[in-house]
Amino acid sequence: MELEPVAEVLPGLYRAVLDAVADLELRGLRSDAATIRADATRAYSGAWNQAAARRLRILRARAARIVATRGPGRRESIRDAVGRRVNAERTTL
Repeated sequence: MELEPVAEVLPGLYRAVLDAVADLELRGLRSDAATIRADATRAYSGAWNQAAARRLRILRARAARIVATRGPGRRESIRDAVGRRVNAERTTL
């Protein structure tokens, strides 16, 4: 099995971590997002090796775990509440 060179994998991993950070920020989890972003920047700025790729994978998984354990974000809750209100107004009693 041939492995992809780290130089080809790392940019995609970094982008995935940044997307996860953006999701955390949308959910109002700015402190967690800032910590993960700083760690990802350090990993991406250093040597491009298997350790950096592993670190970025761990950070991406950490962000996913935070989202899974903290419940719906602020924007999701607002959207759900508005959706319920709209549906309630359309329903006849």
